Amino acid sequence: MVLGKVKSLTISFDCLNDSNVPVYSSGDTVSGRVNLEVTGEIRVKSLKIHARGHAKVRWTESRNAGSNTAYTQNYTEEVEYFNHKDILIGHERDDDNSEEGFNTIHSGRHEYAFSFELPQTPLATSFEGRHGSVRYWVKAELHRPWLLPVKLKKEFTVFEHIDINTPSLLSPQAGTKEKTLCCWFCTSGPISLSAKIERKGYTPGESIQIFAEIENCSSRMVVPKAAIYQTQAFYAKGKMKEVKQLVANLRGESLSSGKTETWNGKLLKIPPVSPSILDCSIIRVEYSLMVYVDIPGAMDLFLNLPLVIGTIPLHPFGSRTSSVSSQCSMNMNWLGLSLPERPEERAVRIACIFFLQHHPAMQKW
Repeated sequence: MVLGKVKSLTISFDCLNDSNVPVYSSGDTVSGRVNLEVTGEIRVKSLKIHARGHAKVRWTESRNAGSNTAYTQNYTEEVEYFNHKDILIGHERDDDNSEEGFNTIHSGRHEYAFSFELPQTPLATSFEGRHGSVRYWVKAELHRPWLLPVKLKKEFTVFEHIDINTPSLLSPQAGTKEKTLCCWFCTSGPISLSAKIERKGYTPGESIQIFAEIENCSSRMVVPKAAIYQTQAFYAKGKMKEVKQLVANLRGESLSSGKTETWNGKLLKIPPVSPSILDCSIIRVEYSLMVYVDIPGAMDLFLNLPLVIGTIPLHPFGSRTSSVSSQCSMNMNWLGLSLPERPEERAVRIACIFFLQHHPAMQKW
């Protein structure tokens, strides 16, 4: 008898949306199929699945330990969210090559269903960062006698919802600062900055309305600016590694001595970025709006206003100055937009699709 061969081993998910993208939240049931195609007849000891979700961070730092001595310190940490194993064919032991217990798979295509529930407790949103990640996956392993196992891993995306329609995220954010420039024994007048935004919580695609007043009583020409920053923080062994990157920015008009500029709702649009991650003990993803005055030859004057990027947008009645279209121009054109340095690009793409499926009314915009 000529033994058959494994032609293909694939994993498919029973997606909860019409875009055929596997996206889930805590408490959801993840189901799918392991698809096996064989030519001829094969004998199988077992077909297993292993599903896991975990956050992991890793980075290295160089240390000096005296004269001409250096070493590398590794920092790693991991948090497991779930770990599920199941046997679809056969038995638990894979080291038993006896003829007993083998399963015969005939030529053709075969499907084996699997299903498991994600924990009800909050899960960290899928994320790919410079020094860490949050990943969820299903792995299939086909074990046959006297042959190496055939393995396949496929990831799925998890989003932990952040509803910006909560009092803490609807509260305005504001601040005021002043700076006096000194040069030797001469002191010029102050530069003052006041800024305010309507709320703390936003979703990708919204434009932040910035209300600001910049007064330049110094002798220098200054430029008011604003920028959204993403900060990735990774924690391991009591240490923290931080990565800060620019997401979006704008520039005002140059302001000469004695002049004042007022922003009456100047718009800064949030591009497609991943949601904030606030509940993971080893990875945090946070956002801030920096409104600042660029001062040549001196330290800038700046205000940092915290932001939270959520997944559930502002209700149309949540703000008198916001409309559904301006809050969330969620359409598939987002998938072609780019970000500077995009470690979480895939998660962002899935977020847009996930949002559309759960908020179909937005698609008409």
